[in-house]
Amino acid sequence: MMLSFFDQFMSPLFLGIPLIGLALTLPWLLFPTPTPRWLGNRLLTAQNWFINRFVSQLLLPLNPGGHKWAVLLASLMLFLITLNMLGLLPYTFTPTTQLSLNLGLAVPLWLATVIIGMRNQPTHALGHLLPEGTPTLLIPILIIIETISLFIRPLALGVRLTANLTAGHLLIQLIATAAFVLLPLMPAVAALTGALLFLLTLLEIAVAMIQAYVFVLLLSLYLQENV
Repeated sequence: MMLSFFDQFMSPLFLGIPLIGLALTLPWLLFPTPTPRWLGNRLLTAQNWFINRFVSQLLLPLNPGGHKWAVLLASLMLFLITLNMLGLLPYTFTPTTQLSLNLGLAVPLWLATVIIGMRNQPTHALGHLLPEGTPTLLIPILIIIETISLFIRPLALGVRLTANLTAGHLLIQLIATAAFVLLPLMPAVAALTGALLFLLTLLEIAVAMIQAYVFVLLLSLYLQENV
């Protein structure tokens, strides 16, 4: 029995072992592997088309130096989409509702973009901390503000993904509970609530895909500033 609506966001344990590790490895088993044949099946063709379209759109604003990240960004996109979508199934756990996991993805990747910028073009990377034409009296204040905004970026990436998925799952839980409570009392209202729950589930599917895309898109924009 669920004692709290937030219990669904706790990592389940089996024999004292967190099952979040199993949830993180499961998506890779769902992707069809490439075939040596000239023509693949429909699923493999659709997957290749989606990856090619996404990579072409993602790398369009990037300089040639950022094209080395194509495999990493495409893999991260597919990984996050699959984790978010699997979390909508019954009796499953969504690892991306854990802030620790999202920060574990955001901080190293953000730090890698910063290190690349400091190594390849340190003057340009440090120039973002002070806009051109700033009055002398505002220079220390603007440097502090821009430095804080720079270090807040990974936190914003992780919190945005966590908050959107947590809010959607919690809202679905609340409406589903209301539908079950109203079913014996007011069947008509329960039916309307069930229809609303179906529409909200469709919206949550879209949110799961959009948030994964936004996570990778913002990461590519951070990369664009440093390549």
